[in-house]
Amino acid sequence: MATQIEAARAGEITPEMEYVARSEHLSPEFVRDEVARGRMIIPANKVHLKKGLKPIGIGIACRTKINANLGNSALQSDVECELQKVHCAISLGADTIMDLSTGPDIVGIRQRIIDASPVPVGTVPIYQVAEELDDIADMTPQHFLDVVEQQAAQGVDYMTIHCALLREHLPLVEKRITGIVSRGGSLIAKWMAVHKEQNPLYTHFDDLCDIMRQYDVSWSLGDGLRPGCLADASDEAQFAELKVMGELARRARARGCQVMIEGPGHVPMDQIERNIRLQMEWCDEAPFYVLGPLVTDVAPGYDHIASAIGAAMAAWYGAAMLCYVTPREHLGLPTLEDVRQGVVAYKIAAHAADVARHRPGARDWDDQLSRARFRFDWEEQFRLAIDPETARRMWEETARPGTSLHAKYCSMCGPKFCSMRLSQDVARLEQSSEQPAAKTVSSR
Repeated sequence: MATQIEAARAGEITPEMEYVARSEHLSPEFVRDEVARGRMIIPANKVHLKKGLKPIGIGIACRTKINANLGNSALQSDVECELQKVHCAISLGADTIMDLSTGPDIVGIRQRIIDASPVPVGTVPIYQVAEELDDIADMTPQHFLDVVEQQAAQGVDYMTIHCALLREHLPLVEKRITGIVSRGGSLIAKWMAVHKEQNPLYTHFDDLCDIMRQYDVSWSLGDGLRPGCLADASDEAQFAELKVMGELARRARARGCQVMIEGPGHVPMDQIERNIRLQMEWCDEAPFYVLGPLVTDVAPGYDHIASAIGAAMAAWYGAAMLCYVTPREHLGLPTLEDVRQGVVAYKIAAHAADVARHRPGARDWDDQLSRARFRFDWEEQFRLAIDPETARRMWEETARPGTSLHAKYCSMCGPKFCSMRLSQDVARLEQSSEQPAAKTVSSR
């Protein structure tokens, strides 16, 4: 059975392409052509499709997608807690979920997340490899290949694999403030430093492609050298790896695999556009999947905001998917409330970019809510809000006891100073003053 990109290149429109076309307000032929070109991917593992996966398109022609990172750690959380986070993230509009579990029972947790998720699920296979070993230096290439095949057989839709971090890149990070901040990247770097050999994920890239193609698992080429602070952004190490990603993306497509590229990280606002442009040029416009980027390093506890600013800019310039950042980034494993705040912040960033890029139907949502706001239709405002539960709670918390949902004001201005209510009064007064004049003219 052909993969999505193989089918597209053969001129075939798959049911998944048709589904994406309907959800994106695009023609099936256009979706097919974008997939064939490699500018759009449909991460849909054949196993997960049989379990009710709803396909999505990730690419510059689609609405901006957001991912929510979940998963337990060796120190905290359990499968039930993580499943609550899955349901919370999806209910608020997360388009994909990544299981980044690093503690015990990784395989069982992942299976339950896949079975519970109607959206694509991603993983970072090297986390499982590292969990199964006393030291990552003990990893063999075959061990890694076996874990990738196991995860693919479970139904994982896309995998972050750090194939583009090469041994010759390691000296380039010596001047950095924060070194290598990618967990997967740092594990591979240690393996290379111990063995004095090239990255085994790079040397076995074709073998990995063969596994991915069998299940139609999409590549998410991991940026092991993404910058972890503003001072390290756009440096020689980051861009050296990005060029290798472009090479590997072409090789993966040639072997029938779909590919997206992961990106930074921490990037000052004035460097974001350049980062996006270079990725498009070097990686043949493969979908760009960015973490943030954070535009300042001084906001611990508020990094969902610091990064959503960069995320909106990145999406405006052409990033296809945004990996959310929660308030607890850099501080600890996110709680359920952290997941909620991270998803909401990134839904705002993604939607703002979609409006700016004039994606089909994007601003219709805003216009509907604006009309409801002007009508004082509170129930409709709550329904249309990105986070309906919070919108309703905030209205109720500040409303005067006994205030009806039919009230033509809120507690900010009250009935006397409400500008929208006064605007409606002005319109009525103007209409009433025009009517007699109109009758006088017609009588003559």
